[in-house]
Amino acid sequence: MPRTLVVTNDFPTRKGGIEAFVAALCERFDPGEVVVYTASMPGDREYDATLPYPVVRDRRSMLVPTPRVRRSVVAAFREHGCDRVLFGASAPLGLLAKPLRAAGAQRAVAITHSHEVWWSQVPGVRRVLREIGERVDTLTYISGFTRDAVSRALTPAGRAKQQRLTPGVDSTRFYPGVGGAQVRERLGIPADAPVAVSSGRMVERKGQDKVIEAWPAVRAAVPGAHLLIVGDGPYRPTLEKLVAARGLGDAVTFTGAVPWADVPPYVDAGDVFVMPSRTRLRGLEPEGLPLVFLEAASCALPVIVGRSGGAPDAVEDGVTGVVVDPTSVTEIRDRLVQLLTDHELAARMGAAGRERALAGWQWDTIAATCRGYLGYPQA
Repeated sequence: MPRTLVVTNDFPTRKGGIEAFVAALCERFDPGEVVVYTASMPGDREYDATLPYPVVRDRRSMLVPTPRVRRSVVAAFREHGCDRVLFGASAPLGLLAKPLRAAGAQRAVAITHSHEVWWSQVPGVRRVLREIGERVDTLTYISGFTRDAVSRALTPAGRAKQQRLTPGVDSTRFYPGVGGAQVRERLGIPADAPVAVSSGRMVERKGQDKVIEAWPAVRAAVPGAHLLIVGDGPYRPTLEKLVAARGLGDAVTFTGAVPWADVPPYVDAGDVFVMPSRTRLRGLEPEGLPLVFLEAASCALPVIVGRSGGAPDAVEDGVTGVVVDPTSVTEIRDRLVQLLTDHELAARMGAAGRERALAGWQWDTIAATCRGYLGYPQA
């Protein structure tokens, strides 16, 4: 039986889009086909005990391809009888492809997300990405934007290895009526309140601050409108201060961290999903293609997406949602008011979004594509 060693810094119990991406792929392998080598993190022992496949934790909380890590990864590869390798994020761990080849890896696949865009643009470190492109069989991309950005750091041979592997959604977990009414009741949000929901890690790039800035005007146009912000992160104190400064304490709810398994009802609690992501640091920090947009679409919510990086790929503009200028509070306000008041339009976009999610963004299909890149026999 083919067996893949997944080498990754990004894995639960850490929370984030890449962590969810890698975990979703791993759970769709037969337990005997996959082994994970990852970093140590709080709660890892308890989490790993719930998994059907082996997880090897390095003693460090962050993996870099040092000689010691190289030896440990190669030892795990040999000990568990692996014959191929998948890098959960390409840079910098994809540099380990060469020693793993020497140890017997028949196939090496490296996934790129949005953070490789930074690697591709910074002089000096971009050579790392170029070298990874030379060493692996397949270098994946999540959107046309990230493909083009990463390709600028690659040789022609590296560019020829680029293949699409997007995030996905499990529509048997994210669907209309999965529990949003119960979440509203538990949080004290009236059942008939117009609700915009935003979920994900709270960092400045995600644009929840612009939504809060727009919210007084939204409330004026849509009486009783409520903003539900799901998740946690380093930008949360700033967002809470914005809410307090605008006197929105009764109109905005912060849930705090929500376990990944419990997220679907929180998304379902909304009428509209909004996350106007923006590019920061002069182009070095763009959005990739967030899972949360697909999850919201699968729950039949119209989606408001910021024009940043590959984020617009998650929506068919004007059909399943809208793409907005993430720096324009006015535009964000107008689209929120439109979708919270035009129920027929919102329902039509939501239905189209779920249909689109079912047709081309399911994890089972994406995992099968990944297995194909790794050389597994296709069903």
